Amino acid sequence: MPATSTHDLVVVGGGLIGSAIAWGASRSGADVILLDEGDVAFRAARGNFGLVWLQGKGVGKPPYMRWSLQAGHLWREFASLLVEETGIDIGWSQPGGLQFCFSEADLEKCRRVEAQTRADGGDITIAVLDRAAVKALVPAIGPDVVGGSYSTLDSHVSPLYLLRALQQGLLSRGGHYWSAAAATAIRHDQGAFRVDTPRGQVTGKRIVIAAGLGATVLAPQVGLSMPVRPERGQIVVTERVKPFFPYVGSGVRQTVEGSFLIGSSHEEAGFSEGTDVGTAASLCASAVRAFPQLAEVGVVRTWGSLRVMTPDGMPIYEESKRCPGAYSATCHSGVTLCSAHALILGPALAAGTVPEAVSTFRSDRFHVQAH
Repeated sequence: MPATSTHDLVVVGGGLIGSAIAWGASRSGADVILLDEGDVAFRAARGNFGLVWLQGKGVGKPPYMRWSLQAGHLWREFASLLVEETGIDIGWSQPGGLQFCFSEADLEKCRRVEAQTRADGGDITIAVLDRAAVKALVPAIGPDVVGGSYSTLDSHVSPLYLLRALQQGLLSRGGHYWSAAAATAIRHDQGAFRVDTPRGQVTGKRIVIAAGLGATVLAPQVGLSMPVRPERGQIVVTERVKPFFPYVGSGVRQTVEGSFLIGSSHEEAGFSEGTDVGTAASLCASAVRAFPQLAEVGVVRTWGSLRVMTPDGMPIYEESKRCPGAYSATCHSGVTLCSAHALILGPALAAGTVPEAVSTFRSDRFHVQAH
């Protein structure tokens, strides 16, 4: 394939957001090319906790809550389509999620979240449970657990298999995937977008900037603003143990293989993906409060990775006014929103529109003029 060939849509960024958009656009019949910097990138997918978590997501921010819940309800259809098309088991299951509470203040916060979600018309049921009700669901809880909240909408998935399946699905539909192809420059010329990469030049009728932390440099080249910053999260993985936690937990979950994933932290560490013993110890202590038996379980590895954060924590989706046909797409909930990015956003951007559901997530909300 000549590097200068023209495509309907160029997606810059081979993480979960870009890959979901590319696969979704290809399902709508568009000729799509996905440009991926490769594993040298600050790829959030490789350090992701794998939660599709809806309890409290966007609480007090109704548009974000509604978009997230729409994604949550799409996950069953999305997972089924992706697995059927690729044959790759992405490890998705929906046992429901438990938020553990260790004080009456924690429980009251859960009650406020449930009430606010209901007041804002959220399409999710959140049950606030006392200790007896939580223990009936999970007998292994420790004495510090005073209650919790539960929702059947929460689920989990393997982020790496999910990423692989999205890219395989794109290829199976005749789409194109270039690895080691970081965008170095983008130009808008005579209604087309020309992207320089180490592998050559790519041209597209439309372009999506979904390059994560790299978007701060690329987006302005096509008249877009993507003020994102890194936030580090660390995760601890234990050895495999006999399954005893069949639900999804906020900060602790047991994989199908038996290992526990414990996390995750929220750190201002610049572009460092490192780890430290103090943070790992703090994460493990929280997990042991929930499940005391984890104190005797060995840790096999820890890692750190970078989230992509906007100033207010909500996504950015926008079409450029200066260069129509250029779009931005970024969020820190790449797993939870993956279904909506694939089934709603991807086809819409391929057709040259921004869905009404995300029309409020423009970057100009950050351009507040001081008086």
